[in-house]
Amino acid sequence: MLEWVYPYTVRMAHLPGQVSVAYIDEGQGAYTLLFLHGLGSYLKAWKKNVDDLRAHFRCIALDFPGYGKSSKNRHAYGVSFFAKTVQDFIQQLQLENVVLVGHSMGGHVSIMLGARNLPAVKKIVLIAPAGFETFTESDRTWLRSFYSPNLLRKMSLNQITNSFKINFYRFPDDAHFMIADRLLMQTTDAYDAYCEMIPQCLNSMLDEPVFHLLPQIRVPVLVIYGENDALIPNKLLHPRLTTLKVAEAGVAQLANGRLEMLRRCGHFVQWECAGAVNRSIRQWLT
Repeated sequence: MLEWVYPYTVRMAHLPGQVSVAYIDEGQGAYTLLFLHGLGSYLKAWKKNVDDLRAHFRCIALDFPGYGKSSKNRHAYGVSFFAKTVQDFIQQLQLENVVLVGHSMGGHVSIMLGARNLPAVKKIVLIAPAGFETFTESDRTWLRSFYSPNLLRKMSLNQITNSFKINFYRFPDDAHFMIADRLLMQTTDAYDAYCEMIPQCLNSMLDEPVFHLLPQIRVPVLVIYGENDALIPNKLLHPRLTTLKVAEAGVAQLANGRLEMLRRCGHFVQWECAGAVNRSIRQWLT
């Protein structure tokens, strides 16, 4: 059994469809920040943000099903499934004045939810969101070839380490736990299911694009990217694109969007540049 150490008390929400979601719930305030992690991540990725922002807002971070301490049944893993999970979660906990805070894949999910204009969701923060960069069918075919269950199972220590380090402008010492947790997972039965799930999540993001949904979002949206993001855009498929161009193209589709670009910061913006991200969120919400 996988026993990762989490920074706060973990609660469980039992949702329809035999879905159980692990989450933390800290602080209080006028807004409830609902943190949605990225592909291959988990709620621990929000520790630096919850540590600070819980003094100003209610902060809830969850593990998507299949991740962390949430249920790992044979769910239909993907963007639509995660969006339904979050919608059910909001309803079950009767959350109000929600601010969706989505990183990468969690940003993709937030865009899909945002286009539904749920009454409970008042604002959205997109941190290095997937979904702004668009792909052709040949692009999608190429991307799928890099994420097969067998390739993930065979990843070496060096490959796993590099897969984390590429998320950062400069890999910080306090992020080594991410690698350690992944290596611990490799020693458990949970790893096989994880390797099956990750390609499903990636394929879903490719098959369920959300760029066209951006104009449908009526609530204010704060978009934060790191200027040195090595993952967005994909450097092999789109060598002439910059992160700034991708960010500006997405924000231009929003009815009420604001863009902030952070210097010396990679894809894992909320960890590497936590102070700047937290200040931006506080100032934007107060």
